[in-house]
Amino acid sequence: MSSPSRIGPNSIIQTVGALESKYEKPATDNLLKKIGQGYLINNLPSEMVEESKFHSLVLALQKEIGDQTTGAILKESGERTAKYLLKVRIPAPFQIIVKLLPPGPAFKLFLFAISKNAWTFAGSGEFSYGSKPSPNIKVKVTFPSHPVVGNFYLGTFNALLKELVNPKTTIKADIRKDKGAILCSYACNI
Repeated sequence: MSSPSRIGPNSIIQTVGALESKYEKPATDNLLKKIGQGYLINNLPSEMVEESKFHSLVLALQKEIGDQTTGAILKESGERTAKYLLKVRIPAPFQIIVKLLPPGPAFKLFLFAISKNAWTFAGSGEFSYGSKPSPNIKVKVTFPSHPVVGNFYLGTFNALLKELVNPKTTIKADIRKDKGAILCSYACNI
């Protein structure tokens, strides 16, 4: 039996941060207790986590505060994750090189680099990208979750592409359930 897939802790850290930004800490703590996620209070992960922990948080939030609010929280969580990646994980020399390139080549180089570590956010799922017919990113979530989870990836990719590829980047998301998986397709206008 293989061990569970793990993902980066920012999925949880930044989601709790986005909740605290919206509701303040005491109300966030109460919400986490109410949805069975109280173990996260003052106990955020500092290393890779089983993807089940993130997806159970997503499902619990969606059930308690609804699709729209959870989607907004996860989008902000993704944006916060992008800021963290830019500050701590993506080397400054690489950022400079990508920013010097025209948007098309910058997109390809950046997504190529991301693809090497896609497991850190896709877990047991799949990640792909392409440039035809236009720039696009796809994440297939195979772990049981809710389609609102696609907003986390949307926030992350949108913020990263705006910072590194083109500040005028826009992304059109198509997120849907399909045969037990969640297909997240992002058409990128760079």
